Amino acid sequence: MKIDYVELASSDIGATRDFLASAFGWGFVDYGPEYQAFADAGIDGGIDGTGARAPGAPLVILKTDDLEAAEKKVREAGGTITAPIFTFPGGRRFHFREPGGNEMAVWSES
Repeated sequence: MKIDYVELASSDIGATRDFLASAFGWGFVDYGPEYQAFADAGIDGGIDGTGARAPGAPLVILKTDDLEAAEKKVREAGGTITAPIFTFPGGRRFHFREPGGNEMAVWSES
């Protein structure tokens, strides 16, 4: 799998969006009051304003064609599932913490 997406958590999605637009010239695709996807940022990503994760380190998201197999591999390698497979606009994903403490996610279109 390869890194496919980077997600920033924000306690104030409007302020984060406005900062990134002003400082770096990024555009955004509006997915409602809790999510803004990057446009013209050089990498796919977005701002999560749901409050599900505290602001801090970015969430690195990997892409796979077989989400269940990826979840099994993560568990077998010693990862801890922090959010079981769930659906979101565009697909499904799960979150996990690797043994060193970093939270990551894996997503699939189906």
